[in-house]
Amino acid sequence: MGALTVNTALLRQILVGFVRDEVCKVGLRKGVLGLSGGIDSALVAYIAAEALGPENVYAYCMPYRTSNPESEAHARLVAESLGINFKVIEITGMVDAYFDLYPDASNMRRGNKMARERMTILYDHSAEVAGLVLGTSNKTELLLGYGTLHGDMASALNPIGDIYKSQVWELSEAMGVPHEVIEKKPSADLWAGQTDEQELGFTYRDADELLYRMVDQRMSREELIAAGFEAQFIDNVHRKVQGSHFKRRLPIIAKVSNRTIDRDFRYARDWGK
Repeated sequence: MGALTVNTALLRQILVGFVRDEVCKVGLRKGVLGLSGGIDSALVAYIAAEALGPENVYAYCMPYRTSNPESEAHARLVAESLGINFKVIEITGMVDAYFDLYPDASNMRRGNKMARERMTILYDHSAEVAGLVLGTSNKTELLLGYGTLHGDMASALNPIGDIYKSQVWELSEAMGVPHEVIEKKPSADLWAGQTDEQELGFTYRDADELLYRMVDQRMSREELIAAGFEAQFIDNVHRKVQGSHFKRRLPIIAKVSNRTIDRDFRYARDWGK
């Protein structure tokens, strides 16, 4: 069994139980997620449907005018295979209304705006249906900072944030996610032709092999080089992990009292119950 290989039956049980427990402990029964047509959101939809029942899962596909039509088709395929609630909400008008003011905005600015627009829609609908927003960022993306703060990285709870992309593929196979979704090239679909791996400059599988040893096994740079990783690749990934650390933290609060939130006042989400 490889280092990144998981016991899919056990992992499935843990993640399904996690979603059920975390939603129900706050007195709710429903989950809300953005269903993009990609593998990460598809897997979360499968986990949520098993945890809460398909009738209690609300999935929203939010295309922009440059989005690949295949994305919506795959999102619909996942929703129909599970029998969950599904709705398409077009975001072109609301995004373009803003960028009419800034026509020279870069792809990065536009992509971040789309991600944040989608998240505001999810939180609005979570209020409508009385559910919690489920995150769809995997461990690889979170470590590399490959996501938008307060956009796709925002959620009330995240069932896949501690499993690498390679493990997402493995668990998706085990849970029956459609092969059309599993086999497609990963893409945030933020602009035409965009793919994650092209933008990152390396494959997820290569990144996972390095990140697992760098983060989980705490191997030093020298040990990683001895294990066969190229120094330039190690340094590139390390810079991404280090430079995106602020995305993985709550906002830093200036300390002026005896018990500062997130420094001295630290409790689990169910503190007091």
